[in-house]
Amino acid sequence: MTTDKVLMKGNEAFAEAAIRGGARLYFGYPITPQSEVPEYMSRELPKHGGCFVQAESELGAINMAYGAGSAGGTVFISSSSPGIALMQEGMSFLCSAEVPLLAMNVSRGGPGIGGIQPAQADYYQVTRGGGNGDYRIPVFAPASIQEAVDLLYEGTDLAQYWRNPIMVLADGMIGQMMEPVRLPEFKPVLQPNEIAGKRDWACTGYNDRGGDGNRRVVKSLRMQPEVLEKHVEKLFEKYARMETELARYETENLKGAEVVFVAFGTTARICREACEILSAQGVKAGLIRPISLWPFPEKAFDEIDFGATKAVISAELSMGQMITDVKLALNGRLPVYLAHRTGGMVPTSPEVAARAKAVLEGLK
Repeated sequence: MTTDKVLMKGNEAFAEAAIRGGARLYFGYPITPQSEVPEYMSRELPKHGGCFVQAESELGAINMAYGAGSAGGTVFISSSSPGIALMQEGMSFLCSAEVPLLAMNVSRGGPGIGGIQPAQADYYQVTRGGGNGDYRIPVFAPASIQEAVDLLYEGTDLAQYWRNPIMVLADGMIGQMMEPVRLPEFKPVLQPNEIAGKRDWACTGYNDRGGDGNRRVVKSLRMQPEVLEKHVEKLFEKYARMETELARYETENLKGAEVVFVAFGTTARICREACEILSAQGVKAGLIRPISLWPFPEKAFDEIDFGATKAVISAELSMGQMITDVKLALNGRLPVYLAHRTGGMVPTSPEVAARAKAVLEGLK
């Protein structure tokens, strides 16, 4: 990690983090509020020996990424909500074929084309998956530009280790704001003639035989049902390990809290300020911030002070999507309420604090 901080716009910092993390192949298409990512990659990636391609569409971009990843390349893509929706078929293919990919979603309001303002209504899309079949994609939600940089830098290695797409979900505010960040050092990058030896599954053209001597084949088609079933079961053994190893969260002031907020991304920052407002009014409030949205950090909810806490509030920039997982994690131990805005509207911290006080008043 470099010692000096630099002031950067979120989207540009995301792109720089991916480059420093080793990504040398980018396929994308401009869409607000992440268009600065492909713009930055088009300018900076060639300086590091990389290749930038502006695809004709998000459909083209994800399939180019599938092909480049199958050849062992370290691939980064980015888009925003409706663009990510167009990529869902490709995500299913990548998971089935076990092709690594680092993906960034700078989300906006919907449904449909929606608007260009920030939102968190992609929660279901990225945690449940919009493609067909049984598959899972780890999803991380940063609450700051620095955290996004760190997750993207780590994400290239995670994708290769798990041989799976890794998603970083940042709402549009984080992409468009500016903050000081410390940029990590550049990772060493595999040269094309080194990939075959390091990634023994990839079709590189240098030595397309795996460690067992068989030809390397990257595919998602398995016509025999018993073969497909065995393959999916193997994938889910991997996903079970992900659930144990990749769940991440932060908690604040849970001891003695009357009310606990659950929030991710920018909304968590709003809730942190709401907790301060409530404290000044004599109400102790805590916060659970999921960093991984899948796997959802259910163990965080065991840290709640159940002797003191009266209610849990899921705070979201949607009509309530994460609240489903919050209720599952609590398993009926506490009532769960929603504090939300949608369509690109963002609540203020006093509004969130007022919602918490209204909930507590209603429980008396």
